[in-house]
Amino acid sequence: MTDPLKALRTPITPADPDPIFAARLRERLRRALLGPTGTTTGDSMSFTSTGTSSAPTSAADQTEAEARVHSLTPYLCVDDGPRALEWYARVFDARPRREPVMMEDGRVGHAELAIGDSVLMLADEWPELELLGPKTRGGPSQSIYLTVPDVDTVVGRAVAEGAELTRPVADQPYGRNGVIIDPFGHRWMINSPPAPPTGPRHGDIAYASLRLPEVDQATAFYGSVLEWHFATESTDQGRQRQVEGLPHQRIGLWGGQDHRTLFLCFAVDDVHQAVERIRSAGGEAEEPHEAPYGQVSMCTDDQGMIFAVYEDPDKAPAASARPPVPPLRASAGEISYVTLEVPDSARARAFFGTVLDWRFIPGRVPDGWSVQIDQGEVHPMTGMHGGHDRPTVVPVYAVDDIDAAVSRVRAAGGTASDPERRPYGTLAECVDNQGSRFYLGGD
Repeated sequence: MTDPLKALRTPITPADPDPIFAARLRERLRRALLGPTGTTTGDSMSFTSTGTSSAPTSAADQTEAEARVHSLTPYLCVDDGPRALEWYARVFDARPRREPVMMEDGRVGHAELAIGDSVLMLADEWPELELLGPKTRGGPSQSIYLTVPDVDTVVGRAVAEGAELTRPVADQPYGRNGVIIDPFGHRWMINSPPAPPTGPRHGDIAYASLRLPEVDQATAFYGSVLEWHFATESTDQGRQRQVEGLPHQRIGLWGGQDHRTLFLCFAVDDVHQAVERIRSAGGEAEEPHEAPYGQVSMCTDDQGMIFAVYEDPDKAPAASARPPVPPLRASAGEISYVTLEVPDSARARAFFGTVLDWRFIPGRVPDGWSVQIDQGEVHPMTGMHGGHDRPTVVPVYAVDDIDAAVSRVRAAGGTASDPERRPYGTLAECVDNQGSRFYLGGD
């Protein structure tokens, strides 16, 4: 019978380890043996005698805490490692994440640099392992995409430090961009994203007006509850009031209205095109006319909801050229959320999807929908709910102290439920002293 242990008696042939692996292992052992007592290999966190971890204290530790290795991390091969470490530090503000592993012949075996919140790894060429940089191989085979706050400054600094400019900095639909080849042969696409638009985007709510019977009564109520301040001059025979001092939103009051609702004016990129869409979708729209703030058209959707669309003459670039914009956090007294209550949500989604390019995501309640546009959530955040007798828009107003605001509602003649904690914040359901429904929202 064949001896099953015969393989164990086969002579072992020594093999040279991978030099980079050996260098890294040697460095980890050196740190473990020469570092402070209790230091763990491969980790810069130290431990006290009680076993609890202490916060990083050195600049290198702090850099390592800020930047991390992501799912995909560039690892460059360069023809002069020490010079590359200095060059990337000067040009890209790269910071050493830890001490580089240096080989006995002076080559960089492994180094890590923090650039922003990411890590760049690099090592010198290893011809014996067929690891060669782009200059040795005849040119780059990939590009590295780097986002910086000021692309002009970074590209200018790179060229001054010996980089080759292959694409001058210029504005592109996705941002301001330039391309360089660094002294080690690597191609960098350096980009600064465009500034977010300062005004409302296509599909955002640009103006809201609370419609109710008595404007003077509403002025007193909301001035007390939301601490609104109003313009000294009114318009349209005293039926209109404008709220002053809100940092992000334009809100008004409009009296003489039987149907208590929030009237919305939506920003569009092209008001004439929007009017055509409204009519094609079964709604009604007046011919646009000039107003102090732009061209506006009064409209009605195919279920009777009155609204407006307007085009700002000083509008930002078209929506397709804009970057995603995070929702603005509503300040106290501003609208943090609106709900479009509609009879038939399917018809309303089809209508506003056509007119405003809205997209809809199922919400937490039956026939409830969250509204989004290509750049993220509509500002202010907007939802839709079906199954109502007539179209009505109900706002949520942000307040700093919801308990105090609820007390003010009751003292001013309105009604308010006790604040209730929800997954998305604390809400109180309210009705003003003219029968208009609204919510108060807090953290």
